[in-house]
Amino acid sequence: MPNVRRGEIEAELGGARRRLVLTLGALADLEAHFEAGDLVELAERFGSGRLAARDLVAVIAAGLRGAGEAISDREVAALAVEGGAAGYARIVSDLLAATFGGGADTAASPAGEGRQATSAVGPFAAPPSPSPGTT
Repeated sequence: MPNVRRGEIEAELGGARRRLVLTLGALADLEAHFEAGDLVELAERFGSGRLAARDLVAVIAAGLRGAGEAISDREVAALAVEGGAAGYARIVSDLLAATFGGGADTAASPAGEGRQATSAVGPFAAPPSPSPGTT
C-alpha cells in the first residue's frame, strides 16, 4: 500500500505493481531533465500539458528510482502499460498530483484504476477541494 503522506502511488508497469514517489532527489533529476531552474519552473513545465514520450519516461523513471528501484530510463521505456500512451500519461498525472498536492483521494488510488486521470498542475491538476463550509 502506498504511503499517501509521502506522495507515493502504485501503478502496474511491465506486468508488476510498482511503487513510485518523487523524492527531492528525483525532483532534482527532473529539474535537470527539463532544464528547469527551480521547482516552480518545473511545475509550470508540467502545467503546460505538453509532455513528450521521453518526458513521460523521465517522470516515471524518476518516480521508480525515488521509491528505491534501480532502473534506467531505457528500461522504463521498454515497460508495457495497459492503455498504451494514455496509461503512461495517467501514471505521470497521478504521480504529479500526489507530489504537488492534487488531493489525498488522487494519491491514494492506484494509477489507472476506474477513474479519470487528474494531476497536480494546470492540466495536471486535480480539481481543488471546496473550502470547509462552502458546499
